[in-house]
Amino acid sequence: MANELPVVVVGAGPIGLAAAAELRERGLNPLVFERGATAGAAVGEWNHVRLFSRWAELIAPAARRLLEPSGWAAPAENTYPTGQEWADHYLMPLAKALGEDVVVLDTEVVGVARRGRDRVVNAGRDSEPLSVHLRYGDGTEDRVLARAVIDASGTWGAPNPLGGEGLPALGETAAATVIDYRVPDLDDDTIRARYAGKHTVIAGSGHSALTAIIALADVAKNEPGTRLTWVLRRGEVGSTFGGGEADQLPARGALGQRAKQALDAGLLTVVTGFRTAAIESSDNSRYRLVSDAGRRIEDVDRVVVLTGFRPELSWLSEIRLGLDPILQAPTQLAPLIDPNVHSCGTVYPHGVTELAHPEPNVFLAGMKSYGRAPTFLAMTGYEQVRSIAAALAGDREAAERVELVLPDTGVCGGAGVFDDSTAAQKTRSLLRRTTHDAAPNAEEVTNAVAALGAIAAT
Repeated sequence: MANELPVVVVGAGPIGLAAAAELRERGLNPLVFERGATAGAAVGEWNHVRLFSRWAELIAPAARRLLEPSGWAAPAENTYPTGQEWADHYLMPLAKALGEDVVVLDTEVVGVARRGRDRVVNAGRDSEPLSVHLRYGDGTEDRVLARAVIDASGTWGAPNPLGGEGLPALGETAAATVIDYRVPDLDDDTIRARYAGKHTVIAGSGHSALTAIIALADVAKNEPGTRLTWVLRRGEVGSTFGGGEADQLPARGALGQRAKQALDAGLLTVVTGFRTAAIESSDNSRYRLVSDAGRRIEDVDRVVVLTGFRPELSWLSEIRLGLDPILQAPTQLAPLIDPNVHSCGTVYPHGVTELAHPEPNVFLAGMKSYGRAPTFLAMTGYEQVRSIAAALAGDREAAERVELVLPDTGVCGGAGVFDDSTAAQKTRSLLRRTTHDAAPNAEEVTNAVAALGAIAAT
């Protein structure tokens, strides 16, 4: 009976819909629950932002195979969509192709448990189905049983705060009316007016921060009196601008270079080593930011906080998750993506092995799987759910097989830096296979030894 139950996918975003396509192709029964009113609801909240991945990297292989027989035409592979275009030309058609009986909208998953058991009970955890608790848009509740759950709900709803300790800075909640935790849509005249002629602080060092800098620099260039201050917690700018021309995703490399041009043009001031402890209102109806070392940034009108995201895990409290205590990512994945030691911004392809938890048949996929780590790519999530679907269908060989080589950021280099070259990715894949009864052949072993030698020499 358990195998006849659906595989519940939480979230109808890019990774959740890709998971459903993979599951259907494997002959399994996917059931996707989306809290929003449309597929890709979270993407719709940043629909003005242009992605740095090409269309070629944004369409999941199984989704393409599902869509093409319906007459759907893929956008030009070498163009870069906005979030709105991604949703309109891919996510919406994909949800329609899967069907309303598969993609259920306006339905929030509020909890997951093992049927009849809380997390303390050992008996039956490998035999009883999973119980998925739902709340519909009209407030009514229900539950469905599932053979597996893939949580692809992402982290969009849980942005990190301005405070440098991972908690809101003192006064951050009170100052909420002048703080944005998303890249503002400055093509909207009403929103643009909030920043024109004002002093805005941008906090963060990732791609979202660079995107905001580029957009706000245009305001500073064209609107007199506009001032920008870029706050970095790190002690120096360093590799914040990325790998430039060495980045194998050209638009990602160009993003950093455009932000650097804004800095070089004097359109913003950089403050490094600033960990915000408080945001205080001042006598002139403006604000000041105070660091934990007592440094101050005065006369602030608005703050754009782009310090990353974190997973919302409270509704999984009755499930036995194996999470890294630092990143809140699956324990086997965390060492590969830890930003404290992993400076490249890429990670070798991984799947069901690295995403497994003590609770059988429960997986975090997509951005949710990265916990608090940054630099997630859609194609990484597509590979994750391909592997998970293969494992659930009983095809362990396919689940363990790596079918993706990720683009290098161009940031890595020098002794002691983790190397994510193609050779290194293939080597790690080979080493992983040796633990799952998939013996490599002699040629593979020879190539792996040579690759390891090259890595050790860097």
